[in-house]
This record gives sequence, C-alpha cells and structure tokens, in this order.
Amino acid sequence: LMVWQDFMFACNLYPSTPDFVAEVQAEVRDVTRRIGHHACLALWCGDNELLGALTWFDVTKNDRDRYLVNYDRLNHAIERTLHETLGQGVNWWPSSPSPGPLSFGDAWHDDSSGDMHFWSVWHEGKSFSEYRKVAPRFCSEFGFQSYPSMDVVHTFAGPEDQNIAAPVLESHQKNPGGNARIAETMFRYFRFPEKFEDFVYVSQVQQALAIQTAVTHWRSLKPHCMGTLYWQLNDTWPVASWASLNYGGGWKLLHHAARRFYAPVIVAAVPDGTKLSFVGVSDLPDKLSLDLRVDAVSVHGARRSLLTSSKKIGHKKAKKIATLDLSKVKPDEVVVFEWAAGDQRGADHFAPLPYKAYPLQDPQIAQSVTRDGQAYVIRLTSKALGLCVAVEPDVPGRLSDNMVTLTPDAPAEIRFVPHDSGAEPSFTIRSLQSATYGSRSKP
Repeated sequence: LMVWQDFMFACNLYPSTPDFVAEVQAEVRDVTRRIGHHACLALWCGDNELLGALTWFDVTKNDRDRYLVNYDRLNHAIERTLHETLGQGVNWWPSSPSPGPLSFGDAWHDDSSGDMHFWSVWHEGKSFSEYRKVAPRFCSEFGFQSYPSMDVVHTFAGPEDQNIAAPVLESHQKNPGGNARIAETMFRYFRFPEKFEDFVYVSQVQQALAIQTAVTHWRSLKPHCMGTLYWQLNDTWPVASWASLNYGGGWKLLHHAARRFYAPVIVAAVPDGTKLSFVGVSDLPDKLSLDLRVDAVSVHGARRSLLTSSKKIGHKKAKKIATLDLSKVKPDEVVVFEWAAGDQRGADHFAPLPYKAYPLQDPQIAQSVTRDGQAYVIRLTSKALGLCVAVEPDVPGRLSDNMVTLTPDAPAEIRFVPHDSGAEPSFTIRSLQSATYGSRSKP
C-alpha cells in the first residue's frame, strides 16, 4: 500500500504573512518528523486544489497575480521545510491537481501532464462515456455519489422518511443538487425503481458502473496513464456521498467492484463507435499468456460465442487482445467476457445499450445456503440473465463478492462471515430486473 500524503491545506485561500508561514513551518516539521519514517509514503503533496481556488473567488479573479504570489510563498515554504526535515530524496508534488512544479495552470481540465481532477461526470452531469474523452497521466480525484446502504439508512430515517425528497433524506445530502443528479442519472440509464430500497440499490449500481468506466478505460491507456485515486473511501457520518465504504465501514457495491477493476490483471472493454476493443492490463512483473473468451448473452439467458483470443501481455504496456464488431450483438443481448492469465481470473459484461433499453426477464434467482465453519456459503443460480445481482444480509458482516452477473450456465458462489459468530442471517437478493421491473427474488 503506497500513500499519497497531502499537507492539510485545501480548497481555500491562505495568507503568507511571516507569522503564518512560521506557524506552517513548525507544523510541517512536527508532522514530517512524526510520520516521515514510514516506508509506505510515496509522495508528499503541498495542498489540495489551492490552484483551483485562485479561480473561484471574486478577489482572486480580480487580482490573480497578487494571490498567485501569495500562494507561491506558502507553497515553497512547505516544500523547503519538508526537504530540510527529511532530505532532498523525498518525492514532492506542489499541489493536487498540478501540471508540475512552477506550473500554475488549470489542472482541473488539463490532462496533458501532472495529475488531474476530473469532475465533469458528477458536477456537470455528463454521461459516463465522458471519462473516455480524457487521457490523464494520473487522475488523482474523480467520483460519483450513491446513497448509503439500507442498514445505514435505517439508523437515521424511519419508514415515513424513506424518500429522496423527504427533509430527513435531504439533510443527509450536503452536495447541492446531489439527490437530483442521482435521480437524473437513473433516468438516463435505467428504468426507474419503484421502491425506496431499490432506489438505494440502483444508486450504488450506477456509482460502481461510473467509477468502473473511468478506471478500466484509464488503465487501458497504460503507460500513458499510470494511476487513479477515486474520491472517496469512507464517510464520517451516514450520508449520501461519493464514498465506497458506508459510515461504519460496511462495503457499498462500488467497493466490491473496485476489488475487481483494480485487480493486478484485468481486461477492459473499450468502445469506439461500432467497435469494442478488449485491452489486457497487467501490473504483475512477469509476462503472462492471457486467454479471453467473449460471448453474447440474451435477456433470456441464451449464450453464444463471439470470439476467443490468446495474447502475451506484460506489465509495461496495456495490449489490445481482440476487437468485436458490435453489429454482431443483437438488441436483446449483452456482451459477457471472461479471462484467465496464470492464476489471475476475471469476468465482466458490457451493455451496448442503456440498461433501460433491454426487455429484462425475471432471472428467477434461487439461493442455497450452507455453512463452512464461520462462513455462510450462498450459491446463486438463475434461469435468465441476471445483471448486477446483489446480496444483502440482514446482519452485519463481510461478503466475499457482490454485484455479479448470473446466467443459467454460470452460477455464482459468495461467502458471508457475520461479525457476530452466533448470528443466523437471511439474505435478500436484488438484480436490475427485480429493482426496476417490479418483481423481486425472495430469500
């Protein structure tokens, strides 16, 4: 685990008077001496979005040179004190985002060098495909919101308040327009859920799909893009947010998806007009032989082969494994692909159309639960295509996986370990069909 360590200056204007700078230098010396011995510290960054703040306020817009000099004095004082304390060998980055040292341009929208923050999908309400229109060298901040899981919602909202327009739910949304943006995105991609708990589930599905779209595409650009940090990991209170962990540490669907799309070896599906490229990405040191299988699966669950391919891949550069003509995919089919490379295996799906365009059938998901020591083993089978199938335990614990694709010939097995060893959990199963077409698979 490598740590990007910011100094604690963010999203504002700070003075650079002698007294204030002296105070900052004392803080930098104290912090760096206290934690600087940790080998995991990959980089020290001067601040978060102070360059961006130079364009946010009337005083800075009207007198940018003055405030730029002010910023530069403070930033260089932090850098000098860091190097005086820990030496010249530590990695220093002036700001995030930043095009680089002594460059004070608009790194929010500049993907040519340095690190980039990319918020057009969330703050500007653009489609997920917008992530594929930029090619950052390192995207150090981007994100998409969802609601916290229902067990967290129950801690602050009674049944009468479980509506996104209810004052209680609005008070647990601190980003202006956030609730409307979540709902508007659902209208764009999904048939709208009827029940509140399904709304919460779909909000987490679309959050996971948004971040997966960004990460898999940018990983497919390796070595041009060599890193991503999504915002954010966790919450400090129960709230609708960009986090992948709920308040209290429970996993949202995004956190399960992140375990897969940040795996050492993945295959990214990259659309380009009528073509779909499959790009192999490896972060492992040795060359691997990657085997790829691509099928079309209808909403009824019928599977047919589209292509297979095998290629050698290495860690230095992503490699195109195969290309599919999307005209070969029928309107009621999605693309399901699986890969294996050494002991690395994975699977994913790509929907050429918005999910709301598919006449999804009830997958009739059946579950069988057995015990294996402290773990409950949940085996899921379906009679039709099951997309984004999620397991919701009724007691706290940890699932081995979630948000999986089911087909009649490809069941899934998920393990659940309750925090309380004496608990006897039951499990609710949701899918895109059950959440947006009105029927639900029962425990």
